[in-house]
Amino acid sequence: MKLPSVRDTAKKALNLFRVDEEEIKKILAEVRSQLPTTEALLIGKPQAGKSSIVRGLTGVGKEIVGQGFRPHTQHTERYAYPSEDLPLLIFTDTVGLGDINNSTEVIIEELTAELERESKKARILILTVKINDFATDSLKMVAENLQKKYPQIPCLLVVTSLHELYPNCDTNHPDYPPTFSEIDRAFIEIKNTFQGLFDQAVLIDFTLEEDEYNPVFYGLEALRDSLAELLPSAEAQTIHKLLDQTVDSQLGSIYRDVARRYILAFSIMAGTVAAVPLPFATMPVLTALEVTMVGVLGQLYGQKISASQAGGILSAIAGGFLAQAIGRELIKFVPGFGSVVAASWAGAYTWALGEGACVYFGDLMGGKKPDPNQIKEVMKDAFDNAKKKFK
Repeated sequence: MKLPSVRDTAKKALNLFRVDEEEIKKILAEVRSQLPTTEALLIGKPQAGKSSIVRGLTGVGKEIVGQGFRPHTQHTERYAYPSEDLPLLIFTDTVGLGDINNSTEVIIEELTAELERESKKARILILTVKINDFATDSLKMVAENLQKKYPQIPCLLVVTSLHELYPNCDTNHPDYPPTFSEIDRAFIEIKNTFQGLFDQAVLIDFTLEEDEYNPVFYGLEALRDSLAELLPSAEAQTIHKLLDQTVDSQLGSIYRDVARRYILAFSIMAGTVAAVPLPFATMPVLTALEVTMVGVLGQLYGQKISASQAGGILSAIAGGFLAQAIGRELIKFVPGFGSVVAASWAGAYTWALGEGACVYFGDLMGGKKPDPNQIKEVMKDAFDNAKKKFK
């Protein structure tokens, strides 16, 4: 049997990026239903550190997080990471809790209505309390009501802003966990206040870079591990992957640094769906993922583009890498280890496409015409490095 040449096959594969937008919507809906997504309900008073928890778990800057939250109900806001179409993490934040102008009963009703919705996603309640805040009656009332109605949903008590009780105004955190007596006493009192309403409790201190505390996300590993113990295995593994993959921050471009956080999330999803051991069955799904990723990256760089435009950009930047994408699928014919290799290649390939898209959008932002050769070189290096990361 005469096999088609790589060039002919790549040319045909190029059409995979020209997916009909309605078809992409259907694919994304199917993928979304299968993703190991975690819904985290952040319950706490304003300035308790809820947005900092989102930054710590996603690696996204404060500006992006601030812009990402959207009103959901009168007293809640929602933020999906990395995108509304394909979320791995969904954060629902309570607004106005503890404010005398807002009724705690109304907030409880809204959260109850939220939890009444049937959902296949893993859910967790995160009660957020500042280490030196003991005026928590409204928060306790919410926790009591939700625990009574939904005892099956795990609850994590997160105590924040530890530095406010540091002696001598230290600007560096001690080894974790902190052993200051002031913090120990306050932590015990807060746990006693919420006794019977949480499954685990953890201390964290997430600050901003300009606050000059080191590390910025103090206690992040403890938070990650606590979440992992309370969540189903697939969702816990996703959070571990999001936090364990090292991202080079020595960049000089805040756009690239933030973009890589999104690229990482999409690469993890690509590796997950590519593990299906059916040759070519995952190509449309991966294409939909990559089209969505390019759309999200475009927005980050100030470019609003449709799905079909994102597909066109993918066609422009992919170039010779299409042959490698085809190779990724063909290797599934190898019994035993084929799908494992394909999954790692899918993650690496998606990472490389994301890096190429960043160069493309970065040139447009700078008023320059994107250089195909530079994009190809960046993608080659990114693919080689990412193969080791996703192995």
